[in-house]
Amino acid sequence: MPVAKDATRWPRTALAVLATVFALNLIARGSGETYAVFLLPLEREFGWSRSQLTSVYALYLVVGAVLAPLVGLLFDRLGPRVVYTAGLCCLSAAFLLAGTLSELWQFYVYVGVLIGVGVALNGMVPASALLSRWYRARLSTAIGIAFAAMGCGSLVFVPLSQGLIGYVDWRGTYRVLGLALLAIVPLVVFAVPWKRYVLGNPDYRAGVRARDGGGGSTLAAALHTRLYWGLVAIFFFTSVGMYTVLPQSVVYFIDSGFSPLTAATAYGITGMLSVASVSSSGLLAERFGYRQTVTVSFVGSGLGIATLFALSFAAHGALLATYVLVFGLCMGVRGPIISSICTREFSGPHVATIYGALYSTNALGAAVGSMTGGVLHDLTGGYRAGFVFALCSIVLAALPMWLVRGLRAFK
Repeated sequence: MPVAKDATRWPRTALAVLATVFALNLIARGSGETYAVFLLPLEREFGWSRSQLTSVYALYLVVGAVLAPLVGLLFDRLGPRVVYTAGLCCLSAAFLLAGTLSELWQFYVYVGVLIGVGVALNGMVPASALLSRWYRARLSTAIGIAFAAMGCGSLVFVPLSQGLIGYVDWRGTYRVLGLALLAIVPLVVFAVPWKRYVLGNPDYRAGVRARDGGGGSTLAAALHTRLYWGLVAIFFFTSVGMYTVLPQSVVYFIDSGFSPLTAATAYGITGMLSVASVSSSGLLAERFGYRQTVTVSFVGSGLGIATLFALSFAAHGALLATYVLVFGLCMGVRGPIISSICTREFSGPHVATIYGALYSTNALGAAVGSMTGGVLHDLTGGYRAGFVFALCSIVLAALPMWLVRGLRAFK
């Protein structure tokens, strides 16, 4: 009877785990992405340069990159309750403190460091660690759904923050977000059955019992493979290209002549469209091939960036709609596919550490891209140089799927 009861209950628990990590990922990444709508009010009030402002976002991404390899270790030693609670507390403190800032260094600490820590603790590394305990054959689909929370977060938090700024100014908006995040902390501590979540499904528990302390790849072994470095290149250059564009996109739309609400809504809808593509990317890869799916998504991302370039000549609503549709449907498709390849090829007791190290290159590339976009804007006085740089990065990101032997096998 206990076995039968367990066999009946664990699929429901697996769905509950997926829903929990989706919600926490949505809250963390969505609140972190609100940076885009605060950029213009801060620039107007304090006169900080665009490169100074985007470097704060780059710091936030670098912090996430540095912490990613460590989050899996913290997860294993302290458990998800501590990791997720600490992350939400960091995010809440960051937003409450940001409502009081008056110096650039404070912006770096509150938004760059604390939000970076909070998002890392509530991001994809702990999510993948939990999902890998409950999903095997459908792991890529589960990871895709968890990744889709990032787009949902942008859809919810970015337009909401833009609207709040119009009513209570940017300081009040920071405080509202901070208090809202603080209110969620007791629910995460007391309402989520973390002890049940960490057990895993029956197959996972059987594997743990059968394991004799060895087996599987280690990070050191993975670092000696071309396949791993191919995945690194895809993750890194994809993020460079995407984040050269994304952090300044709201301001770019406003500078092009669109209203602030239209700009924020376009940004949010772009994230919304990515939800469908990201959540289905695993199924698409299994149906049409990993390499083909990734390549088509890169072509779409390149087309979206080219549309942004065209907007700098003529700010037509049709061009904005084209960008939102094409770029949104391709944004984030690579993440779940690369993650599932990593999980499959380097499976074993060290897979979370290996994935954490790989995921850090994604965040590092985002930091490089956001910083480069700001610097190029300040040097040239416009956005076109950044768009060209982003397109070149997308091309570099697509090449490993065709040039690395191990990745070419994923047809």
